Amino acid sequence: MTPVRGLFFYEAADLDGAGVMQKFFYITLPMISPIIFFDVLTSTIGSFQIFQEAYVMTENGSGGPGNSLLFYNLHMWNNAFEVFDMGYASAMAWLLFIVVMILTIINMKIGKKWVHYEGGDDK
Repeated sequence: MTPVRGLFFYEAADLDGAGVMQKFFYITLPMISPIIFFDVLTSTIGSFQIFQEAYVMTENGSGGPGNSLLFYNLHMWNNAFEVFDMGYASAMAWLLFIVVMILTIINMKIGKKWVHYEGGDDK
């Protein structure tokens, strides 16, 4: 039975005299960087999808006192299904799509610099 590939890195680091922090920053963090990248990407997209919490906390999505819980998605939903202004709500949806797409592209470009994929070249 062969050990997991990451264990060889830790054994080599022990033989080279690496400390705990050096093992973390030079072995552990690069190995989990794709998972961190995926979490950052999905959390960024998910943060733009706040709707249910504000809708449940306010009376039928009214926005609460002083519209303090009127998030973008709730405002878009109110325009579409309360005011029946589908054109404006559709434009809001397209704007939300464009903003999320731009942020995703930025994350993908920045991710190339700090995400380490084992095996293969950096293309």
